[in-house]
Amino acid sequence: MSEFPVVSTGENVTRQVLSDHPDLMVVAFRFAAEGAVGALHHHPHIQSTYVKSGRFRFTIGDEQREVGPGDSFVVSTEVTHGCVCLEPGTLVDCFTPRRDDFL
Repeated sequence: MSEFPVVSTGENVTRQVLSDHPDLMVVAFRFAAEGAVGALHHHPHIQSTYVKSGRFRFTIGDEQREVGPGDSFVVSTEVTHGCVCLEPGTLVDCFTPRRDDFL
């Protein structure tokens, strides 16, 4: 179990830092209901996302894609991205460097 708290990031969405180092951070985002939203945003970090469970429709830049268990992808720095939950589940994101705003 992670020593980091579970933090609400929106209706039916939470995040929990699983591990961190100044160069890398692993974070679980849990979506509890269909229609829950990971709001569009961008940041200077490179992000990789692994779909542990559930189904999601992602917007990455000008592209939309639907992803499910076992899928993964990378979001480059400053690219606007976000998602809508199609089936409840968990995303595991890695960020480099660490997202200090999550600590």
